[in-house]
Amino acid sequence: MQPRASISGHTAITVILAHPVAHVRTPQAMNAHFDSLGADAVLVPLHVLPEDLASVVEGLRRMRNLRGIVVTVPHKEAIARLCDDLTEEARQVGAVNVIRHETDGRLTGGQFDGEGFVAGLRGAGHDVAGRAVFMAGAGGAAAGLAFAFARHGAARLTIHNRTASKAEDLAARVRAAYPGCETRAGGADPAGHDVVVNATSLGMHAGDALPLDVARLAPPMLAAEVIMAPEVTPFLAEAARRGCATHGGKPMLAAQIALLARFMGAV
Repeated sequence: MQPRASISGHTAITVILAHPVAHVRTPQAMNAHFDSLGADAVLVPLHVLPEDLASVVEGLRRMRNLRGIVVTVPHKEAIARLCDDLTEEARQVGAVNVIRHETDGRLTGGQFDGEGFVAGLRGAGHDVAGRAVFMAGAGGAAAGLAFAFARHGAARLTIHNRTASKAEDLAARVRAAYPGCETRAGGADPAGHDVVVNATSLGMHAGDALPLDVARLAPPMLAAEVIMAPEVTPFLAEAARRGCATHGGKPMLAAQIALLARFMGAV
């Protein structure tokens, strides 16, 4: 695989919006994907504060060679309201993690977090079908995962969030869409579940609180994480110390890269 020689006026530009931005791993993965295909495309990280998001998106909308936008923490829910159209999955979840810049300047938002996470689990030999899943988090990424767990046959889903009303609202939306999955909001105790997922940003920074009651983790639970850096979060370290199998955040990204690139039309 030969890396690109240069970026030109013909290059398809894509960007990722994040705050903070130093931890993101998508540019490395996406640009390696573009290089592997010989695609004249590039992904550039942009550090955007929440209060600047609307004005940045308006500026990006006016860039004629912008092919698409990847979206990560903390912008996934807010940016959905700035899109002109949403895919059914993005509308259902209420959050966007990728945007296609249409030729007429319109922005179409999509959502692949959940599909990427489930695909990453399957690639490591884990399936959620028929399992009881505990998930910490109710934000944009968490919502994508919740709907995907139910869509892929989880028997039971418990959602825990520091703001309980957000967990209750997400649980109600998942129940309405997938009544076959027993979905409810719950406390921090993951006991009685097969798969325990941290879908919050807790663990990304030193000194973060743990996302759930790790004292209740025990084999044969699988502890899974959405955070990619650090590769071993305090949650995963505690789970491993208690004898649980663990699954990091990188497979979720790896499973999404081709999906995101195709959705943006960059390849």
